[in-house]
Amino acid sequence: MTMPDAAELRVAVLLPCFNEAATIGEVVRDFRAALPGAAIHVYDNNSTDGTAERAKAAGALVGRERLQGKGHVVRRMFADIEADIYVLADGDGTYGGADAARLVEILARERLDLVNGRRISEAQAAYRRGHRFGNRVLTGLVRLIFGDRFADILSGLKVFSRRYAKSFPGLAGGFEIETELTIHALELDMAVGEFDISYRERPADSPSKLNTVRDGIRILRTIARLVRIERPLAFFSLAFLALSAVAIGLAVPILATFLETGLVPRFPTAILSTGLMLLAFLSLFTGLILETVTRGRQEAKRMVYLSIPAPITSFSAPGKHMVKLSSVEGPP
Repeated sequence: MTMPDAAELRVAVLLPCFNEAATIGEVVRDFRAALPGAAIHVYDNNSTDGTAERAKAAGALVGRERLQGKGHVVRRMFADIEADIYVLADGDGTYGGADAARLVEILARERLDLVNGRRISEAQAAYRRGHRFGNRVLTGLVRLIFGDRFADILSGLKVFSRRYAKSFPGLAGGFEIETELTIHALELDMAVGEFDISYRERPADSPSKLNTVRDGIRILRTIARLVRIERPLAFFSLAFLALSAVAIGLAVPILATFLETGLVPRFPTAILSTGLMLLAFLSLFTGLILETVTRGRQEAKRMVYLSIPAPITSFSAPGKHMVKLSSVEGPP
């Protein structure tokens, strides 16, 4: 399936890498075969195994990011690289170029800002049970809090429009960048989509850099931070309810004794109860004030997003690193 009027677009494939010498050459060749006009960018993140050299030998454009962590690399790539469509994938060989080309076609045809690849794998070693469980938990939290639009927020294959990439205010340093990428789209109600892709097993000589517990905790912290920043009224209302419940629990027996005897026998507890209730209302008013501030900040972010041309509206003349969508195979 192709667009009615096939346009030539600048497509950039972004491959952040840390010690992926065993796979990066084949990954570059795979993506070049699937997207023959795309620019393949490999940003090396302090690798010690010759990743950069192998990527360059395979024909990739090689850059470097000294700050360690996938989040730092993605932020640098979005800032440095100019394109109309950005394909973000891992350099470990778990994602295929054919799937990426299909997602590019979908994003361009439907004028989306983010297309997420929903991983489907039969191989248990490719997608370990602990990772599956953690992904379900974290995705469930994001769906509950920010909106039910994605089923696999931690997927490493995503395709973005230019206006998404250039308006993304990423702050994460590590693997939690996947969560930020998703929530940015949800917060601005962007046009998004999610489609099944194959997820392959890593080669035996290419161990995973993901630590289920450590990175899971970091992602949970990122979600909590984003809830506090993007949903302040809900966040501080929970604090209000918790503090109020404790304050009322302490005050009820004191009030009952006072109604019976006219005395307040546990004066320190009464003071504590009063203080907790004051803190509860302080939290509530903090949430109300920050909700107004957040609304204004979201409007400012959306104005920046809207100031960047939409996909397939004004593109440069055909040239190097452009992909003709009529040559890209669409979804079945």
